[in-house]
Amino acid sequence: MTIAYFDCFSGISGDMTLGALVDAGADRAILDATVEALRLGDEVNIEVRHEQRGHAGGTRVIVEARDSVERTIPDLRGAIVDAEIPDQVKRPALEAIDRLGQAEAKLHGVSPSEVHLHELGGADTLVDLVGAFWLLHSLGVVQVYASALPAPTGRAGRMPLPAPASMRVLEGTGAIFQATDETRELVTPTGAAILAVAARFVRPALALHSIGYGIGARNDPGNALAVWIGEESVTQTGVTMVETNVDDMAPNLIAALCEDLMALGALDVSVLPAVMKKGRPGHVIAIMATPETVALLTEFALRHSTTLGVRLSKADRVIAKRRIIEVRTEFGVAHVKVKELGGQPIDVAPEFEDCRRLAQESGRDLATIMRSVSEAARTQLGLS
Repeated sequence: MTIAYFDCFSGISGDMTLGALVDAGADRAILDATVEALRLGDEVNIEVRHEQRGHAGGTRVIVEARDSVERTIPDLRGAIVDAEIPDQVKRPALEAIDRLGQAEAKLHGVSPSEVHLHELGGADTLVDLVGAFWLLHSLGVVQVYASALPAPTGRAGRMPLPAPASMRVLEGTGAIFQATDETRELVTPTGAAILAVAARFVRPALALHSIGYGIGARNDPGNALAVWIGEESVTQTGVTMVETNVDDMAPNLIAALCEDLMALGALDVSVLPAVMKKGRPGHVIAIMATPETVALLTEFALRHSTTLGVRLSKADRVIAKRRIIEVRTEFGVAHVKVKELGGQPIDVAPEFEDCRRLAQESGRDLATIMRSVSEAARTQLGLS
């Protein structure tokens, strides 16, 4: 599965995104096709050129709007809806426009249809958003990931930093911010909207195919956005299995031992029934440990069980991706763990404690609650 990782060490904007994707190998002709599809040929001129920012060299894309035509949110949406572009481009572009509108509406206390976007209502915003998603689509990118975003301090004129519009756009996305000594806007609302719609804010393991640098407008060293394109690698980690057999330990003490081992950092603890020497019933205690915790967990098992020795064996484990989402049901809100393979959700597991709470509050059977939460999650993810 092809993925893209946005390394936003110097922030992100719409034009930096276009430049980085073209620099990474996307077809520059898609930018011209974007202008044509949006019917902006009389308004927009696009220039693509190589520029340096200190030791960072890459592609700069300049989207110049010749006429200052301010569009409302319905105008921007209409232009995208009417454009002859792939549905995989149209959907995220419309969602990005909606996020911009909702953010501005919250900031100014009006409805999205009444928002005046000013500089965000121009043709360049349309080209930045549609162009970015079209370039990603052309590269076959299925999932976008992003680094932490730089968070400057102070003010830019009368505006506090980070820019309130960009923060509103990213609200609820899980975006991560890191403090920086910069005192200027580094994440524009358009750049924020692209990430808000497409990105997960974690660093993936990937086999690198290409990397592109999108050069920003400021002539400062390092003012660029890096985009890595590659194939997502399966997450595989090495673990140590610590195992022992016991036939003279009370079940309640085994249960307490398992809880203590998990609290000390065991990845997992399993207890299996076994038939031991002389036909005596016993248990196999299996502890999964990271390299850093092997010694600690081994000593604890020797000290707090009746065993005289343990077995150590190396093992590899392959981990499915997982994330937590929030769903709403007729009984209330609950969290659900989503299992993913190849960037796509394949199964869900309701969080037990949330379901238990909803069952107690509603007086309904726990199984009914868990079934309702699971169905809501599958519907939300398109798995039904």
